Amino acid sequence: ERMRDTQQRRCLLTTMAKCSVAFLSVAVRRNGRSAVPAYVQAFTTTTKTHHRASPRVSFGVSTSTPTRLFSTSDDDTPNPNPPPSSPIGLSSLVNGRISRTTMSSNTNSNSLDAKTLTENLPLVLSHLLSRRASPETIISAERIATLNAERVVLINDKNNALQERKVQSTTVGNIMKATKGGTDGSEEQMSELEGAKAASTAAGELADELEGKLSVIEGEQNGLLAALPNLLDDVVPDGSDESENALVMEWGDVKALPTKLEWGDDFEPSWHDDLAVGLNGWMADEAVAMSGARFSALKGNIARLERALSSFFLDTHVDAHGYTEAAVPLVVSRSSLEGTSQLPKFEDDLFKITPESHTCNGEDAFLIPTAEVPLTNLHRDSILEESELPLKYCALTPCFRAEAGSYGRDTRGLIRSHQFYKVEMVQIVTPATSAQAHEELTQHAQNCLEALELPYRKVRLCSGDIGFGACHCYDLEVWLPGEGQYREISSCSNTGDFQARRMGLRYRPSPVADNKEAAEEKGKGKKKKAKKIKPELCHTLNGSGLAVGRALVAVLENYQTPNGSVVVPKVLQPYMGGLEILTPE
Repeated sequence: ERMRDTQQRRCLLTTMAKCSVAFLSVAVRRNGRSAVPAYVQAFTTTTKTHHRASPRVSFGVSTSTPTRLFSTSDDDTPNPNPPPSSPIGLSSLVNGRISRTTMSSNTNSNSLDAKTLTENLPLVLSHLLSRRASPETIISAERIATLNAERVVLINDKNNALQERKVQSTTVGNIMKATKGGTDGSEEQMSELEGAKAASTAAGELADELEGKLSVIEGEQNGLLAALPNLLDDVVPDGSDESENALVMEWGDVKALPTKLEWGDDFEPSWHDDLAVGLNGWMADEAVAMSGARFSALKGNIARLERALSSFFLDTHVDAHGYTEAAVPLVVSRSSLEGTSQLPKFEDDLFKITPESHTCNGEDAFLIPTAEVPLTNLHRDSILEESELPLKYCALTPCFRAEAGSYGRDTRGLIRSHQFYKVEMVQIVTPATSAQAHEELTQHAQNCLEALELPYRKVRLCSGDIGFGACHCYDLEVWLPGEGQYREISSCSNTGDFQARRMGLRYRPSPVADNKEAAEEKGKGKKKKAKKIKPELCHTLNGSGLAVGRALVAVLENYQTPNGSVVVPKVLQPYMGGLEILTPE
C-alpha cells in the first residue's frame, strides 16, 4: 500500500497474484481448502480484485516475457500458448514448494546464479514464498531474470560487433598489403580501405558501448543476487516462525538432575545470574559502566568454569571428532563477510571499525560475528584436491554482534550479549558427502551436551525461521530450569555451495574414474593425455560446538543445589583443578 509508483505497484501485485493463485490451486487440489497456508490465503485476499483465481495452474517460464510465471485456464481446454518448459506436477511439490530435484538439467549447482535463477524461476519464487520473503525480494528475483535476458542479447550483439571489427580489420590488412601500405592503390581500393577502417572503428565503438551496458546490468544483477537467500532442502518443513519448527528428538530427563541434587517439590530454581551473584562471580554493573548495555564480566570460579567449558569443547572436537584447531583473526574484511553471506543483508548486526582506525587491505573492516567467517575464508579463492577433503576446523573466539533487531529481548544475564565466547565447527566437503557431514557435525555438538548430561532437544528449522545462507539447519536447545524452557545453544547449518560460490571455493574431483582409459593406454606404452577435470564448488557446513556463555548458563541452572552451591559436572572437574562443587562465599 505504501508503494506510490504505479509500475512498481503493478509488478508487485502481479507477482503476488500469480504466486498465490498457483499455490492456492495446488493446495486445494491436493489436500482441500483447509491445507492452504495462511500466508498464501493472505496473498490471495490481497490480490483477489486484481487477478481472478482459477482451478488450473501450469508452472512454466515464458522466454519472451520473463515475468510471466504461470499460465492459467478456467476449463480443460489446452492452453493455446503453453510455456516452453515442461509443467511441474503435484509430485514435484514438497512442503508447499517446488522440489530442488526438479532444477534444470543444465544446472550444475543448487545455489543461485543468474542462469540458474532464470532457468528455474518458478522454483526460486516458490522457495522465496516458503521463506516468507518480502515482496521486494520476490520482485528482485524476477528482475534478475529480466536482466539476464537483456544480458544475453547484449553479449550476442557485442560478439557480433567484435566479429565485424575482426572482419573489417582483416580487410584493411589485406588492402594495405596489396597497396604497399596504402601508397600504391587504385581509387577504388583506397575507397574500400577507408570504408573498412570506418566500419572497423564503428564496430569497435559499438562493442565498447555494449560492454559498458553489460557492466551496468551485471552490477545490478550481482547486487540483487547477493540479497537472495539460499534455496531450501526438500526436508525443510514449511512454517512461519520458530513455533513451527519440527521436533526431531529429545535427549535426557529434565527431572533427572533435580532428583539427583535433591531439589524437592517446593524448590524454585534460580536464574544463572542470581546464582553467579551468590557465588561472587558476577560483575554485570561494572561491565555496563565501562562498556554499556549487553556486556558482562565474570570473576573467580565462574570465570574459571567458563574457561573449563571452552577447553572441554575444544579438546573434545580435536581429540574425539577429528577437527584441526585454528587461531584466527577477530577482524575481517567486507568481502570475507560477503563470502559467508553475513553481508550485505545483516550489516546492522555487525560491529564496524572506522576506516580511520583500520581497513582490511583497503576494504571496510568488521569484528567477527562468529568464527565461521574466518575459518571458512581460510580457503577463499582456492582450488582444493578432492583427496584433501573433508577439511574440519574448530576455533574458540569471542563473537561480536550488535543485535540490532533484538531491542528489549533477553536483557537479563548472559542469554543475549554483544560479546560472547563460542567454539565453532566448520567443515568443507564434497557435494556427495554434504548431507552426511551435516548429520555428523550436528552429532558432534550433541556429544558435548550429552557429556555434560544436560537435557536438550533437536529441532529442524522451518522455512520461515531458517537462516539466510542455510539450505538445512538443526538447532539444539538446552533445558534451562531457571527460565523453565528450552533455549538455543547450537545452530548447525548446511549451506550447500551457497557460500562456496560467493567466495570462489572449489575442489578438483579425483581423476581415477575419468582417466581410467588414459591409464590403460599408458600401461600399453601409448601416450595419451589425461583429461583435465573441471573444478566444482565445495559444500560448507558450520555449527556451534557450543556457545560457551549459554553452556555456562545451562550448567549453573541445571547443577544448582537448594543451598545455592553448584555441582561441577564430572567432565569439567579436571579442568577445574579437581574442584567438585562451587560454594557461596
